[in-house]
Amino acid sequence: MKKTKRGLKLVPALSVASIGLLLAGCSGGADPNDPNAQGGETQVAESDGVVDVYGPVTGTEAELLEKSWADWSEENGIKIRYTGDKNFESQLGIKVQGGDTPDLAVFPQPGLLEATVASGKVQKLPEGAQAEVGKNWSEDWQNYGKVDGVQYGAPLMASVKGYIWYSPKQFEEWGVSVPKTWDEMTALGTEITKKTDEPAWCAGFASGEASGWPGTDWIEDAVLRQSGTEAYDKWVSGELEFTSPEITSAFDSVGEILLDPKQVNAGYGDVKSINATAFGDIGTAVAKGTCPLTHQASFLEGFILDAKNADGETPTVAPDGDVWAFIAPQFNEGDPTSVVGGGEFVAAFSNDEDTAKVQEYLASADWANSRVKRLFRI
Repeated sequence: MKKTKRGLKLVPALSVASIGLLLAGCSGGADPNDPNAQGGETQVAESDGVVDVYGPVTGTEAELLEKSWADWSEENGIKIRYTGDKNFESQLGIKVQGGDTPDLAVFPQPGLLEATVASGKVQKLPEGAQAEVGKNWSEDWQNYGKVDGVQYGAPLMASVKGYIWYSPKQFEEWGVSVPKTWDEMTALGTEITKKTDEPAWCAGFASGEASGWPGTDWIEDAVLRQSGTEAYDKWVSGELEFTSPEITSAFDSVGEILLDPKQVNAGYGDVKSINATAFGDIGTAVAKGTCPLTHQASFLEGFILDAKNADGETPTVAPDGDVWAFIAPQFNEGDPTSVVGGGEFVAAFSNDEDTAKVQEYLASADWANSRVKRLFRI
């Protein structure tokens, strides 16, 4: 989305359940990138002109990442070699245990970064990158990349969860408007279904070994809007169990939409197809107009722009365009608007000069502007 939401409480998209990764503190063999390999002494490794980056970003988003740093890479004589893996979270643990770590890793959540830091193989953020993080990110975002007060991760990208994507042209055609409450949103889906005789909602939860996270986003939104930030924070910290009324109520509210065979799964099948549908594919259905409503983060725009609209052209994402979005509404009209935010963090396993330079660049406004230009095709 091109507009920035200001004055909103941004709740970090931490994993509600424990990651449960057990990472070895030391691996066998002499790993030159392992700070524990030399008896705990950190020695600067020799640069080789190549920096390997490993992360969970794949497909179109990965291509945009590679384009975003291509010019800098050529100008500075450092080849950035990116590998995207849908099974990143499980495979990273294997790489750490086996001593096969990349120079840089893109962590999709603070909890995984913290668990990996416990292995003793993650480098502290170098001074250059630290300076960029201090200039470009708020204190809250800086803290998400810290473990025990030490900065290991530099924020890379941020996204807003909980957008409801729709077609302004279709809304006008159907004579419907953006809802102001959660109940109005549910009723909107029912009304669209009656007008079109087709499901109003579509959803895709498939994402490799990380499958299911779009569903958690739904539940987190419902908890936050229905029971407030205090209940949400207690749930994240484990003080509030999944069987508590605040959480079961959220599941029921989401289930009224996603478990209704008349409401889903627009363009893909029935309710059972949700788990088998890739989350990124939803962008294609939204662009073509076969999916009237879907709940997804701000990064869905990249998938929409990579698809074609019903006329075979690149869709426009704007209030009067082919596609636009609104934040999932509160349960009670007038309640403060809160959103769940997500983000990625870059941390290093290597401490050579080339790695430090790349890490500094990725924390800079220069890189952020380069990425935005490519993301929005400007």
